[in-house]
Amino acid sequence: MIRTMAQLLQSGDADTIVAALEAALQRSDESPFWRVKVTPLVRTLLSVLLPLRDQRLLFTPEGKPETELTPELMLRWCDLVSLRHLAFTLQRSNQSGRLERTRHDAGSAAAYRSVDLEQLGSYLSSYSVDLRNEFADFPITHYNLHVGIADALRKLL
Repeated sequence: MIRTMAQLLQSGDADTIVAALEAALQRSDESPFWRVKVTPLVRTLLSVLLPLRDQRLLFTPEGKPETELTPELMLRWCDLVSLRHLAFTLQRSNQSGRLERTRHDAGSAAAYRSVDLEQLGSYLSSYSVDLRNEFADFPITHYNLHVGIADALRKLL
């Protein structure tokens, strides 16, 4: 049975989703430059979004609760500023033992289980994002690069 990317994001595991995206990349006319950038970003996003999906605690960059992991929601997190915000939100949540900085109700937020941030931290560090200061600037070229990566991913999703 062939499943759409939206279906995979709703219930698939990271390896299945990445394999589907990589197959789509191979069939696309996307430049090799963008092809090698998409997979690491997708793996990083899935490392944190899938645990949130499974806990039913997804949210937008503005903190609005979401019920499903959709291609649109995934693309919202591709922005480097949003991704940094997600890292700091989850770091704070891991420390407090409850989901912070979202509009999830108190009961749902209290059910939060810690999310492993190692892959997200490594990814952000590789793009010169300061993981000690949420408001520190990073090179604008890295932000612009993520706009291009998100555009390549948008075409696949």
